[in-house]
Amino acid sequence: MINLDSDKLIGREISGITLISLRGRSGKGLVFDGFQRSLGRKVAIKLIPKNSGVCASINSFINRAQVLTELDHPNIAAVSGAGEYEDFLFITMRLIEGVSLQSIIERKLCSKDVSKRFIPVAVALRIITAVLDALEYVHNEGIVHQDVKPGNILIEKTDKTPFLVDFGIARISSFEEKPKSVLGTPLYIAPEQARGEITDSRADIYCAGVTLWECLAGTLPAPSLPAIKLVSVKARNPENFFQVSPSDSSSKIDSELERIILKATASNRDMRYRNCGQFRNDINFYIENRY
Repeated sequence: MINLDSDKLIGREISGITLISLRGRSGKGLVFDGFQRSLGRKVAIKLIPKNSGVCASINSFINRAQVLTELDHPNIAAVSGAGEYEDFLFITMRLIEGVSLQSIIERKLCSKDVSKRFIPVAVALRIITAVLDALEYVHNEGIVHQDVKPGNILIEKTDKTPFLVDFGIARISSFEEKPKSVLGTPLYIAPEQARGEITDSRADIYCAGVTLWECLAGTLPAPSLPAIKLVSVKARNPENFFQVSPSDSSSKIDSELERIILKATASNRDMRYRNCGQFRNDINFYIENRY
């Protein structure tokens, strides 16, 4: 695997985009803030090693990215292009000025005020329903994100709009490929994804359910293991991957929220919500009866 040394990449120009600063790691690549001189704007650009197993070929990667450029949804950070540069593939996206949901969760956990250590339930549900709207849209377009997690949800700093970002490992039905390796983040991926199976929309529903759980609990009750072992446990013994129930991990999770989370994160995909609309409807019904 190529070593991604961000310090050596800062200042490089890739397809007319100058890398300004590292925004963070995501999946098998690095995401940078960049400046596109031709349009005089800042963009986000993700670099992925060519040998990462994300795609069968460079042409396949670029063709898939072209499909992503056609996405248009108020809760999706638009993809604007893709290509190759030296030993990397790259994908460019709209730069969202804000912070990740992961950062918000972690910052709140460090608060000295116990009452402020967790995202309020109503706020968490608003964020997840927006993400489900975005996922429903891409699923209808034949796309599975495959890496839904707090780190890939950005909250815009002015109006707090949630954005689903980083479609770098998305599966597109019109480019049917069996992955060369397990893609996604072990803590959040569905068991079938951990087994290397071809995913469908229910894999994203699982990830969204885990994300909701983390929003409400602050941390997930998962074993502290290296990534490769987490994948193995998720693949072989998914029923016991999370060590306590949602309600035992947080007093904010009542019996109805627990039912919703457990349905979304069922180990057997046939037991999950069939689509994001069902998941969202249950959340909306919960909101209507609690607030």
